[in-house]
Amino acid sequence: MTPKDTKLVVQGYAISFVKDTEYISLTDIAKKFDDLALIDRWLRNQNTVEFLGVWERANNPDFNSVEFDRIMSGAGLNRFRLSVKEWKQKVNGIGVRAKAGVFGWTYAHIDIALEFASWVSPEFKYFILREFQRLKAEEAERLSSGWSTKRVLAKVNYKIHTDAIKANLITTFSIDRFVYADEADMLNIIVYGEPHAEWAKKNKNVEWNQRDNGTVEQLVIMSNLETINAMLIHQKKDKQERAKILYDEAQRLVKSLMDNKAMKKLK
Repeated sequence: MTPKDTKLVVQGYAISFVKDTEYISLTDIAKKFDDLALIDRWLRNQNTVEFLGVWERANNPDFNSVEFDRIMSGAGLNRFRLSVKEWKQKVNGIGVRAKAGVFGWTYAHIDIALEFASWVSPEFKYFILREFQRLKAEEAERLSSGWSTKRVLAKVNYKIHTDAIKANLITTFSIDRFVYADEADMLNIIVYGEPHAEWAKKNKNVEWNQRDNGTVEQLVIMSNLETINAMLIHQKKDKQERAKILYDEAQRLVKSLMDNKAMKKLK
C-alpha cells in the first residue's frame, strides 16, 4: 500500500487516512504525542496481540492461526517483541502495514487504529471516531444523491475524449500534457466559465476538484461535450470550429436541463 490519502482533521491535527481501504496512519497518531516508539510498545502488549488475532481471523482468510498461537504464547513476557514486518511474515497479517526507512510509515485498518488510539489516549480516540463517522456520513450522502454514478459517467467520457486527443492531436511526446490540459480546459471554460487552475486558486479549501464539485446538470453537459468533442477531433475539425460547435451545444443543453436560476449560475 502506498498511502495516497486524505486527511482526518482531529482537534486541529491532520491524520493521514486512505479512504479506499479505511487504513489510518498510526505514525501520525504517534507523532501527535511526540513519541514514535509508542507503536512498538503497543505491539508488545498482550491485549494488542490478542485483538490483532481476533481482527485477522474475522477479516483475513489467509491468516495463519497456528503461527499466531505461537506468538500469543510469548506475548506479555518482558523479552517479547513484535514488529509489523514480523506480523505480516509469520501470520500473513493484513491489518497493520508498514514501510521502513527515514520516510517510513505504519498504517492500520480503522478498527485497529482506534484500538491504538484508545491505548494512547481515550479522548483522542473519541475524536478520531467522531471525525471518521462524519466522513462516512458525507460519503453516504454523496452516494445516495447519485454522485458516484455521475462521476463514473464523467470519467468514462473523459477517457473517450483523451483517447481521441491522443490519436489525432498529439504529434510529439514533449507537448502531450499541454494538449491534454488545453482541450480539457476548453470544456471547463464552456461549462464552468473558467479553467481548472483558476477555479483551484479560488477554492483552495474545497475538497475534490472542479468537476467533482459540479452540479448534476453541469456533469451531464460535460459528459455530452466530451463525447461530441471526441467525434469532432476524429473528423479533423480545427479547434476554433470545435469550440463554436461545443459552445452552441452547451447552450442547447442548458435550455433543456436547467431552470433560469441555474442557467444564470452556469453562465
